[in-house]
Amino acid sequence: MSAHATVNTTDRLRALRELMAKPEYNVQAVVIPTEDQRKYHINFSEYIAQCDERRAYISGFTGSAGCAVVTPQNAYLFTDGRYFLQASKQLDDNWTLMKQGFPDVPTWQDFLSKNLERSTRIGVDPTLIAASDADGIQKALEPKGSELVSLPHNLVDLVWPNRPSRPANKVFPLDVEYSGQSHAEKLKRVRDELKKKEAKAIVVNMLDEVAWLFNLRGSDIDFNPVFFAYALVDQDKARLFVNESQLDSSVRDHLGPEVEVHPYDTFFSYLTHLGAELDAHKDSKVLVSDKASLAVAQAIGKIRTDVIQEHIVVARSPVTDLKAVKNEVEIEGFRQSHIRDGAALVRYFAWLEEQLEAGKELSESQVADQLEKYRSEQDLFMGLSFPTISATGPNGAIIHYDPDPNDCAIVKKDQIYLCDSGAQFRDGTTDVTRTFHFGTPTAEEKRAFTRVLQGHIAIDTAVFPNGTTGYLLDPFARRPLWEDGLDYRHGTGHGVGHFLNVHEGPHGIGVRIAYNNTPLKPGMTVSNEPGYYKDGQYGIRIENIVIVREAQTPNNFGDKGYLRFEHVTMCPMGKNLIETSLLSAKEREWLDAYHAEILEKVSPLVKADERALRWLQRECSPL
Repeated sequence: MSAHATVNTTDRLRALRELMAKPEYNVQAVVIPTEDQRKYHINFSEYIAQCDERRAYISGFTGSAGCAVVTPQNAYLFTDGRYFLQASKQLDDNWTLMKQGFPDVPTWQDFLSKNLERSTRIGVDPTLIAASDADGIQKALEPKGSELVSLPHNLVDLVWPNRPSRPANKVFPLDVEYSGQSHAEKLKRVRDELKKKEAKAIVVNMLDEVAWLFNLRGSDIDFNPVFFAYALVDQDKARLFVNESQLDSSVRDHLGPEVEVHPYDTFFSYLTHLGAELDAHKDSKVLVSDKASLAVAQAIGKIRTDVIQEHIVVARSPVTDLKAVKNEVEIEGFRQSHIRDGAALVRYFAWLEEQLEAGKELSESQVADQLEKYRSEQDLFMGLSFPTISATGPNGAIIHYDPDPNDCAIVKKDQIYLCDSGAQFRDGTTDVTRTFHFGTPTAEEKRAFTRVLQGHIAIDTAVFPNGTTGYLLDPFARRPLWEDGLDYRHGTGHGVGHFLNVHEGPHGIGVRIAYNNTPLKPGMTVSNEPGYYKDGQYGIRIENIVIVREAQTPNNFGDKGYLRFEHVTMCPMGKNLIETSLLSAKEREWLDAYHAEILEKVSPLVKADERALRWLQRECSPL
């Protein structure tokens, strides 16, 4: 579905409301989040299996972040600033758009307790809501006599004809040549964490954590090399719950005897058995991720929605933190994969410029297909890391625009063109945004682009003490924009997985207070992507992937140690969009040095493409 299409949801909502009123359900509200049945196993990923796109089906809104709340009379869609434009285009008149972040607009969680009537029964699919969220919501509902109700069936599934089946694609091992550490070593590190926390076991419910822990990859989720599975690890055994038809002999040989493989469908019954053991041994504890579903916690503890028993410790999974810090093999993989990715991008932008100069009419989707072709020709290419955001003119102002192949704009030479794209390589994951103008930009466009560039440079060159969070660094990127009264409604940076999800946590750079909980550490990867979006006219974003590294400073106040960023993305900036009079001498030096680095590293990979090499040499020449 394109970012412009509107779906008539009248019949869908009528069918849902009829189910809500039935005695076996008897709920006056239903919460329909984005997440899939394994909720946060996908850890910061916006992408879910088609069979789990329930919120998109019931509302017509296809953005990656959002939550629907349906009552007998009304329907509400909650989303953030990245998707206001898209949601306003896609939602029909049955829906009220709740613009989160605006004054007097509550979160969907607060809405349940503050806006719904007293004594409301609110239906939730317990596999789609985090146990920690459910606990907090239920406590807020109690003063009004309302309650969360765990539904035995997902009501949207029951009104969704021809719902796609769940994928079960082949799983394959990731060699230590790329992972840098065996799964046996990773399991030992997890068990060390269990000892520190005096816990009997840990439930690993997030798909990317399972894939990372066992050095396995799959393709059950588009753009994310993961597969549907759970894991349970204690001091003696590691159990992997997965559809066994997805494993061949190479995977079983890779896992070895130290990993027990169990049928995927037995996971919840096994948790119930574990819960009984914990009841018998009151001093035993099991770690459950704060992103684990309510269904997981209920299975272990046979709990109500408002009680989590003492033997369940709900906290951030230690696997999340271990995975976030890349080892030196993974870091080198990021460097090399981004150089190859840069070669594909250079070939693409050189080709696109030539096509536009020749007056060719090409749609946003057609040119994105050409970029994918160039990427697919690179070594170790495994697929895209997300759908390419190929946006010309006003479509660039839709932050997560997704061009419809059957109905999208023609790329125009006289408009700003924004391209946010990435790839999965066996040795790394890429995510890069470049903004170009293939004609003559206006003074306003140049000034806005330059302010974004200055914010990007400020993050790239930042030096900061150990213990600093991305929440504290975020203003560095916004300060040049603020000088002109400009800003952007998204974070400045997100973590990036290693041949895993392009968005991963727990760290990031942004205004979300959650980012203040996780200091940046050497080995973490994060994007650097400030932007500016003028609704109805254009969008600007500049994105590189950077790695947190130790910094050598003349002094070491407080013996803290200091950190810096190493950029790995290798693609030129759009120099004709730069208002050079705004740049400081140091900013000019940075840009020239960056372009020289790109030329040195990428030119050997494009020497057979004369058009690309000429374009690269021109774009990387000094200001």
